[in-house]
Amino acid sequence: MDKHVLDQAEGLRRLLARDAPRVVTLVGGDEQAGTSSAVINLAAALARQGKDVLVIDEQCDAKSLIEAVGADRVRTLADVVAGKATIDEISAQFDERVRVIASPLGSLPAGRASETLASLNCGVDVVLIDAKVDDEGALSPIAMQANDVVIVMRANAQSITGAYACVKRLHFAHAIHQFRVLINGVTSASDAYSVYQNLTAVGSRYLAVTFSPAGAVSLDVRLARAALLSRTVVEAFPAAPATLDFRRIAVDLLHWPWRQPNQAPARGTTNRVASAPLASTV
Repeated sequence: MDKHVLDQAEGLRRLLARDAPRVVTLVGGDEQAGTSSAVINLAAALARQGKDVLVIDEQCDAKSLIEAVGADRVRTLADVVAGKATIDEISAQFDERVRVIASPLGSLPAGRASETLASLNCGVDVVLIDAKVDDEGALSPIAMQANDVVIVMRANAQSITGAYACVKRLHFAHAIHQFRVLINGVTSASDAYSVYQNLTAVGSRYLAVTFSPAGAVSLDVRLARAALLSRTVVEAFPAAPATLDFRRIAVDLLHWPWRQPNQAPARGTTNRVASAPLASTV
């Protein structure tokens, strides 16, 4: 089909869906992936693009975004779905355009994901979910409603292995066939490319899944310095390499093709996938 026609069709879909926020789920391939840092810095970068962002924190532990921004962990997204509170009442304002709310894994009623999405249609442009998988490797009902699922990882062999294992669990639990990959802590573009190519080759061969690059974030000591100041690197150090990376990712995200949310199959209906050997070096 002609590219001009495709662009027109995409524009029409966005116009018709202009009141619905884009929902992006970010999930770490391993505990050291830096998912929460990626989420809040990406939110800040999107805010610099003039977008209103709602961040949903499913981690809700002592090192979570909720703790960092001083939000109330007692009142959660489940209270909004139940009609007991509004988004404004349970959210913490991180900056002028970014709000953060808690949604502990397992707190939302099963089978009400569509109602949850409706409750999020509150004037925000983008919803970012700092997702957590359950003991069976599955996402929460709201995280599964995302337009995009982004695997966050680092540029090392351990993280490649963890990312593949995460993709494998999500593919088995939800039959997800398309993922995006965000790589943290890269020292060069070639390192990021090698990691991405490695994961893509293994995923395509053993899982029949496809990957698209979400972007890469430079290894930058100012990320940690900003965190100590309870600020994002985007806000604290506007010219830092990591800031420029997050801003590029934010611009690209706003132009990702609009996908329908994934629908989870009944448990046990997806074929098990093969284990795969992974490269031990980046």
